[in-house]
Amino acid sequence: MGDYVDRGYYSVETVTLLVALKVRFPNRITILRGNHESRQITQVYGFYDECLRKYGNANVWKQFTELFDFLPLTAVVENQVFCLHGGLSPSIDTLDQIRQLDRVQETPHEGPICDLLWSDPDDRCGWGISPRGAGYSFGQDISEQFNHSNNLTRIARAHQLIMNGYNWTHERNVVTVFSAPNYCYRCGNEAAIMEVDEFMKYNFLQ
Repeated sequence: MGDYVDRGYYSVETVTLLVALKVRFPNRITILRGNHESRQITQVYGFYDECLRKYGNANVWKQFTELFDFLPLTAVVENQVFCLHGGLSPSIDTLDQIRQLDRVQETPHEGPICDLLWSDPDDRCGWGISPRGAGYSFGQDISEQFNHSNNLTRIARAHQLIMNGYNWTHERNVVTVFSAPNYCYRCGNEAAIMEVDEFMKYNFLQ
């Protein structure tokens, strides 16, 4: 669910493997965009420098960041589980509004695309200003209304470090899944993968 780069010494290898799997199994692999799949962020947090170090120029970085522009922002599993990197947007009430977005672009600094990649669930109700400087914080009332309006049961997202790999919030309307163990080689966190079976039962592998 995004942020395949800027997360260690092997970002090139990680995203290359994911793309290879997508090519080999196009109907079984979906690669969603995260807030780090952008030109501006990767120049600050390491992926740009990694490409320079490994290839001697920025050509590979340019190719990858052009690819990132085409990654989908969201996905829906069995019409029930809404998957994305960050969170909800005050500009979006329905899934159809997301489908109408022109996603093939560098991540903007504001607006619905930015919000989907940057927002976080919060304990407070309503919308709030995000301390990240992009996106919003959103309360349980917001996630419940979005799920109800779109006939969804869950929002599955990433974007935040979770020490045991996953965390339910908003009375299980939202689950955060974090799949990078020992984040940045120093956090000591577990990683998790969420499995959803044919009966829409959830299981977490840690």
